[in-house]
Amino acid sequence: MDSGKFPESFAWGAATAAYQIEGGWDADGKGLSIWDSFTHQGGDRVFKNQTGDVACGSYTLWEEDLKCIKQLGLTHYRFSLSWSRLLPDGTTGFINQKGVNYYNKLIDSLLEMKVTPLVTLYHFDTPQAIEDQGGWNSENTVAIFEQYAKFCYSTFGDRVKLWITINEPHVVSKFSYEEGLFAPGNKELGFGAYRSAHNMLKAHAKAWHAYNNFFRDKQKGFVSIALNSDWAEPLDPNSLADKEATERYLTFNLQWFAKPIFIDGDYPTVMKSEISRKSKEEGLTTSRLPEFTNEEKTMIKGTADFFCLNYYTTRKIRPLTSTVSEPSFNSDMGAEGIKDPEWPESGVEWLCVVPWGLRKLLAYIKHTFGNPDIYITENGFAQSDPPILQDTHRWGYFQETLKEVLKAIRQDGANVKGYFAWSLLDNFEWTSGYNVRFGLFHVDFDQPSLPRTPYFSANEFAKVVKGNKLICN
Repeated sequence: MDSGKFPESFAWGAATAAYQIEGGWDADGKGLSIWDSFTHQGGDRVFKNQTGDVACGSYTLWEEDLKCIKQLGLTHYRFSLSWSRLLPDGTTGFINQKGVNYYNKLIDSLLEMKVTPLVTLYHFDTPQAIEDQGGWNSENTVAIFEQYAKFCYSTFGDRVKLWITINEPHVVSKFSYEEGLFAPGNKELGFGAYRSAHNMLKAHAKAWHAYNNFFRDKQKGFVSIALNSDWAEPLDPNSLADKEATERYLTFNLQWFAKPIFIDGDYPTVMKSEISRKSKEEGLTTSRLPEFTNEEKTMIKGTADFFCLNYYTTRKIRPLTSTVSEPSFNSDMGAEGIKDPEWPESGVEWLCVVPWGLRKLLAYIKHTFGNPDIYITENGFAQSDPPILQDTHRWGYFQETLKEVLKAIRQDGANVKGYFAWSLLDNFEWTSGYNVRFGLFHVDFDQPSLPRTPYFSANEFAKVVKGNKLICN
């Protein structure tokens, strides 16, 4: 550990998402996305009713973003495509060439800088036209997403070799279709999360097979899905109830998507049994968790060329203590996460600083899912607004986290191939608006030119990237 050296060809990156940075919400023929609609409806859904209409202005200021990437010396850059900027109604019936041109400029410029693009097809921003037809609640979206994926592969795949189909389907299903907190704001407790997740899993698998069958031989690329998860440990390590709750927590969070994709094409047994049992108790004739056909299980199994992990924090777990009057994802899981009061918090209350949790989660992934190649596609530390440019506390978080990644590689044998900081820029942080700052670069949203200024952590991160080495004090 003393040398702090990372493996040769380790991928050093930063990540962004289209709606969070681009702005230009109605520029040059772009169609409406669900986040355009959601934020424009007001009603205090978002901090101070802020929107991503302008955000970081990256639709016009993309060259400023490239300067930030160059300043960091990154080898990789993860960004997402705006589905509705490319296909205004979500289908290939009309292609917005100006949207295509924008991403072509960005991709070509990255390659000229010798930066490898990692491109996400979908990062929370469904075209409103598709949502109007049911969005992820509708099985019709599976085929529509497959066509969108094929369009992106054929348009950009001659240059893009690393693809992510869907970012954090767990967040989309739970926050967007179960609890209604994120766009499109659908609240359907006990049903919405499972139905939307079911369709996203099938859509991901279709998109993977589309690449595998029609593009891989010529384009030589790789396709995965980005899954988010906390690490989880029993609140009382000697309590059987807490241990069982911890297993359920990891199952309902990570294994919900990872087991079908990486193991056997089907949901975890405990999810199927718990939800089926509770559905019967509620007088339902079928489980609230949909079932895959044998053909669908075969289609889903093995549809990831590497494992993409978004990790932020850890929780201590105990059985759910609150009584719930109606069925819900949380009551099905029957577990709740507690913050250890000894863990320092970041600028947002949910993000406690627990770097060792990442190492444990990487080991769990190695042993549970067949020792896959792993890219940490998001990891970061938030400051509240107004942020401090001399963010030594954030750099401490990154330092300690990267130490744990090194331990995971060297001591645990985890095949970690890259690390992407969230985020390149301060941006529109969903319902927190601009009140939460994750960027390596500060963005002054009060100035029309939206200037980018490196934080202390950016300069220190650049040193690590340049040397492919963490200086261990």
